[in-house]
Amino acid sequence: MSCRRMVRVGDVELCVETFGDPVDPPVLLVAGAAASMDWWDDDLCRRLAAGRRHVVRYDHRDTGESTTGHPGSPGYGGMQLTRDCLGLIESLRLGEVHLVGVSMGGAIAQVLALRRPDLLASLTLVSTTSVGGTDSEQLPGPTADLRASFGSPPPEPDWSDAAGYADWVVAGQRPYAGSIGLDEPRVRAVALGVHARSHDPAAAANHWLVVGEDDEADAELEPLDVRRITVSTLVVHGSEDPLFPLPHGRALAEAIRGATLLVVPGMGHEVPPAPAWDVVVPAVLRHTAGQAHRLL
Repeated sequence: MSCRRMVRVGDVELCVETFGDPVDPPVLLVAGAAASMDWWDDDLCRRLAAGRRHVVRYDHRDTGESTTGHPGSPGYGGMQLTRDCLGLIESLRLGEVHLVGVSMGGAIAQVLALRRPDLLASLTLVSTTSVGGTDSEQLPGPTADLRASFGSPPPEPDWSDAAGYADWVVAGQRPYAGSIGLDEPRVRAVALGVHARSHDPAAAANHWLVVGEDDEADAELEPLDVRRITVSTLVVHGSEDPLFPLPHGRALAEAIRGATLLVVPGMGHEVPPAPAWDVVVPAVLRHTAGQAHRLL
């Protein structure tokens, strides 16, 4: 069973869905940029919940059923999506959460681990890279094939056409898949669901206008350095990630004291696909077992 509701967080309402028993340890899933919660697959959430976890996923602002502004006019700064996640944790009164973030969601998770470790029981970072404290210039950039795709992206769809939107999503995700492959029927089905739920699917691209930027509220804080993370951390990285090749995952795990690295063969830059769940789900359940653990 799952339950979906709206939660007021600051100046917006975020759509939140939960799976499992609320008495179980809470696992909060944070999606990547321009992604609603739907990309955390329903069956993946159910498998985590079957492992006695209270699984929580949510739509970022400008995605899904959450408060949505005008496409091209975010009206917020680069750290707002992180503040939304923080505000959601506080609003839901979950206590210490096991935070799982993918791509940009992994960056949000790292920032919260540095700024508010008291709210976190553990950290799982999927398909992401360090937010600071590592020598990023020594790490490889996107693969040649992915860079080539940046130069010829699929044309924007008619945003009112669900089928055209789904085609656009599938075409956009193909370059990010590893040799596990892209399950196109599944991606298309999820995209159709996203389109049906979204106030304005075009507004999700507002994230790309602010992601990675600082804003005034964050400017005077201590620079981000993942070497200061004290929350128990699992890094999950695909062996064939074309955006953040595997050395990014290795560098992140090496920089965070006591972190564990799980390399998923054949996975690209993505939420772990179904063929990887037999590896990833047990690892996440092991990592999120027990109480919060701090490295001093």
